[in-house]
Amino acid sequence: MISLIVHGGAWDIPDDVVKAHCNGVRKALSIGWKVLTSGGTAEEAVERTIMYLEDDPTFDAGRGSFVNAIGEIELDASIMNGTSYRAGAVAAVQNIRHPISLVRLIMNNSEHIFLAGDGAARFAKEHGINQCRSEELLVGRELERWKELQKKKGFLTKDAFHKKGPGDTVGAVALDSYGTIVAGTSTGGTPKKYPGRVGDSPLIGCGTYADSRIGGVSSTGWGESIIRVVLAKTVIDIMENNGNLPHEAALKGIDILHSKVDGLGGVIVLNKDGVPAVAFNTPRMARAYRTSEMNECLVGIEPV
Repeated sequence: MISLIVHGGAWDIPDDVVKAHCNGVRKALSIGWKVLTSGGTAEEAVERTIMYLEDDPTFDAGRGSFVNAIGEIELDASIMNGTSYRAGAVAAVQNIRHPISLVRLIMNNSEHIFLAGDGAARFAKEHGINQCRSEELLVGRELERWKELQKKKGFLTKDAFHKKGPGDTVGAVALDSYGTIVAGTSTGGTPKKYPGRVGDSPLIGCGTYADSRIGGVSSTGWGESIIRVVLAKTVIDIMENNGNLPHEAALKGIDILHSKVDGLGGVIVLNKDGVPAVAFNTPRMARAYRTSEMNECLVGIEPV
């Protein structure tokens, strides 16, 4: 079986942008699905899927990302191949339109896993990934949000989730016809974050993890809480010990997130057989998935 599951963030998504979120994850899934059904790899499917979401200003990744406390856009991303156990990640990188392409390049063309800031941008330039102007990543909605947040004193990262703020991190997990599972995640972080702040998305085991013998996970939500429970790897470990049941593992992972650190977020999961699952404890989470046993994709945003 081939499978693909996509998410566009877990938060209190307002009614007026529900349609845009659903259309975004549906279109992204269709792009990745075409890759898989044409015999492409899970790596390519995850990259192409997330590239679309990075281009869609609906989401907090690539174009449309949140602006940090000093008016800059810093991007985080990661990817992991569950067969080779190779991974790539970047944090606080600027002026890169598609961080997911950069992390795939790091995974396959570097001895390292994680590059940050100027070093990540230098690696991108050396390997032919063009930088973009920061204005290309900024949308009017985020500029106005930044201006409003500048007026607020004491705004914290967690407020974006505890006080019904935005959080549109994107991610995908794919199983290809070769039996390889790949997971990837991309984000612009949280609104008004401190410069250099790194959340869960680029951290292997927190925002992203894949093991083709077990499954793959991409996380989204309040990054500081997700890091504390190593959410993606926690879900994988639960699934390894529960008979490879992805739905139960996802639910347990979110329960751990909430009970241990009062965390908010969500996960998308594939098990080794390509069975998809999703769990979240925010009001809504945009997601879509399809397997080769389905005639069409399933798109959702409300709790199951």
